[in-house]
Amino acid sequence: MLVLTSCCVKYTFKGANLPKEVKTFSVTYIENKASIVAPQLSNVLTEKLKNKLTNETSLKSVRTDGDLQFSGFISNYSVSNAGQQSNNQVANNRLTITVDIVCKNLKDTTLNFKQQFTNFADFPGTQNLNSVETKLINDISDLLVIEIFNKAVINW
Repeated sequence: MLVLTSCCVKYTFKGANLPKEVKTFSVTYIENKASIVAPQLSNVLTEKLKNKLTNETSLKSVRTDGDLQFSGFISNYSVSNAGQQSNNQVANNRLTITVDIVCKNLKDTTLNFKQQFTNFADFPGTQNLNSVETKLINDISDLLVIEIFNKAVINW
């Protein structure tokens, strides 16, 4: 006799795992409070977070007072040496960005968090930061937004 078993899997919209009561989100401008300020960084990070939430959840964006509220600030923007060649020349530099995020879930406060997220990208020591800064900011912001999204929406 053949016995078949089944299991129940809960699927959610594009991987999001939010209480169904959560219908809206708001993101306040992520201010740059780092000692070095890249003028475009705050806007890039804020807009990328809004776009990720809009494109990968069914939540509606509202200006203020969303069911899911994001706020925060950029606390670090720094360049460091990421490696040297044998002739004491810098092989790679590293741009590191840290953002402090507060997420309030008004429908389920157990999902609230306040957390620091850090990510980086390396670039050749032969290149000037100004020549690669825009690309690096976009790349690092993408990584930071994925981490923030996963923490807030997928509960990783």
